[in-house]
This record gives sequence, structure tokens and C-alpha cells, in this order.
Amino acid sequence: MPNTKSAIARTKRTEVQTIVNRIRKSKYKAAIKKMSVYLETGKIKEAKSFLPKFHSQLMKIAKTGIVSKKTASRKISRVANKINNSKKK
Repeated sequence: MPNTKSAIARTKRTEVQTIVNRIRKSKYKAAIKKMSVYLETGKIKEAKSFLPKFHSQLMKIAKTGIVSKKTASRKISRVANKINNSKKK
């Protein structure tokens, strides 16, 4: 239980930030799921058109620290490789 005024304010701020982080994490998961559905079902055209938005969403989330920038870059890179390799087949 916080005793000082600053500790009370910090507790409130932590609660708000926890909610914000959950929302951002769900957006991250939704973007990854949407892209994986496109790739699994073979909708390469849709996946290719969604790729710039996917990249933007992941980097915005990485910028806030929900996931690391390296993790977001790795996900983007792997998706881009899957799209490029599936076009060659």
C-alpha cells in the first residue's frame, strides 16, 4: 500500500500503463495472426499488400518497448522471405 503522495501517483500511472501495454500487445498479436492467416491460406496478393502496414504496426509497437526492435525486425524479415519464396514456386 503506497504511503506517500508520489507513490500513490506512481501506482495510478502503473495501472494505466498496464492497460495501454495490454492493448498494444493485442494489436501486435492481431497483426501477426492476420499475416500468418494470409500466408497459410496462400493469399499472397493480400499478404503482399498488407506487408507495408504490417511493417509499420510492428515498428510502432517496438518503438514503445512492448517487444524489442530486433524481434519486430526478425518477424518482418521472415514474413517478407516467406512472401518472396512463395512467389518463386
